[in-house]
Amino acid sequence: IGMKQLFLYSLIATLLLSNSDCSKKKDDRYKGRLEVASICMNYTIGVIEGDIDSSTIVNSWTDETTNITYTNVFKLGNPCDFPAGIKQGDEFYFTIDTSKGKDCAVCMAYYPTPSKALSITIAP
Repeated sequence: IGMKQLFLYSLIATLLLSNSDCSKKKDDRYKGRLEVASICMNYTIGVIEGDIDSSTIVNSWTDETTNITYTNVFKLGNPCDFPAGIKQGDEFYFTIDTSKGKDCAVCMAYYPTPSKALSITIAP
């Protein structure tokens, strides 16, 4: 085997291994709870199980309307994909969805939400 072939094989192996690591990350499932279900899909979701990257969520957030403090929360980033059957206080499993969500019409009424948003897909 020549040097060029050896280099090519090692490059392919590296790409395949790094790709498998990425796909494993995308399949991580977390348990969440719909903490605040407010007007115009201003939803706050808490992470209650799973080793989520802490830089993607807010560690502590206080709802200025109710003065209730929540931990490990984020704003729902894809409100039009969220199932209507999930109500405030309900727990569910989800994955983080890094694909571009579909555009949809959402009213613009304000309700406070955490500063960080995630798009998610509800998992079975």
